[in-house]
Amino acid sequence: MNKLRYYSVMCLLTLCFGSSSWAEEEKGNAQINREKVEDLMEEQEPEAYEVQRLIKPEVPENALLVYDPWEPMNRGIYNFNARFDRAIFLPTVRGYRAITPDIVEKGIANFFSNLAEVKNFVNNALQLQLKSSAITLSRFVVNSTLGVAGVWDPAEKFGMYKQKEDFGQTLGYWGVGSGPYLVVPFFGPSSLRDATGLGVDYLVYYNIDELDLKGDANKDDIAIGLALLMAIDTRRNTGFRYYETGSPFEYELVRFAHRQLREIQIEK
Repeated sequence: MNKLRYYSVMCLLTLCFGSSSWAEEEKGNAQINREKVEDLMEEQEPEAYEVQRLIKPEVPENALLVYDPWEPMNRGIYNFNARFDRAIFLPTVRGYRAITPDIVEKGIANFFSNLAEVKNFVNNALQLQLKSSAITLSRFVVNSTLGVAGVWDPAEKFGMYKQKEDFGQTLGYWGVGSGPYLVVPFFGPSSLRDATGLGVDYLVYYNIDELDLKGDANKDDIAIGLALLMAIDTRRNTGFRYYETGSPFEYELVRFAHRQLREIQIEK
């Protein structure tokens, strides 16, 4: 059943994230969505001679089951993220890819991935996942040494694969519910639990300070530059594009797909 559920969600994610044409930005607006539903219902209204016919607009039933009490605010942030993504983020990523050789891009991605192993180790340990904790620690040691500060990933060739975990998953592992759906500025779909986890993961990263940048004003420019480069690298490796599903109900589809994906990540 879990495998069937996994493949179903993957198909939905492909629908949400895999299309290739931009729709109008305002299709995510709540008023327009309501009008779409009303139009669909009007089109499916029974004729006068019909005794009975089910009126069911083509909106996924389960998409409406996600607890979203802050929907007007979330939709506004979703639209802001889409505008920022189109105007600034994606052009920056395209410029980065145009001037950066593929091998350098891969090395940068590996470097930041190696820094994230500390977060992965902490959360695996908090979930009492001893094997995954050992693999994560081994990956960090091997890649930080043989991989030259994580620029290469020899650990994967040795059969030690990344064990990604975050504090939101840790809270979910210990039974904390996801809480209300939340769209986070710049970061996108989340929940109250996962947004809290994101903050805790940042505190872990900041306080461990693997690159020894904290508390030194002379290194502030380096820290800011690395943070921007990390953001660009993260966006480069994220396939999602706003308003490319071709659906007038993209907000609902993304909300539902995100919630289901997080549940699978916690249950695994």
